[in-house]
Amino acid sequence: MQINAARSVARTCGSAAMAATALLTWNDRLFSAAARHSRDTATRNYFSHIGLDGRNPAQRVAHEGCAWSWVGENIAAGQTAVSTVMGSWLASPGHCANTMRPEFREVGVSWVQQPGRTYGRYWTMALGRPQ
Repeated sequence: MQINAARSVARTCGSAAMAATALLTWNDRLFSAAARHSRDTATRNYFSHIGLDGRNPAQRVAHEGCAWSWVGENIAAGQTAVSTVMGSWLASPGHCANTMRPEFREVGVSWVQQPGRTYGRYWTMALGRPQ
């Protein structure tokens, strides 16, 4: 998993030095939250952390039926390969910090292809730490 490869190396996210940190494990509930958001952004052709239903990342993850002490989200649109989207996230200070944040323990990632839309492919990474 490229996310764990990124987390295994210390890096600078904007001006913040981030130490190498623990690897993430896959979580099906986080995947479900990510998949729903990717599908919604692709189908309804928008790009935002706030859904058109008004839900934010924490609300989307909570909707999956688990209590979380930490929730984060990275989104991207247009990239056609995992390596490209990871490069974009690591080049963005906020997305990089989310990727490297040691508080996160679990992850789910999804992308949806929607031909004819503004960006074509819509990506969501949901990160969390259960309570």
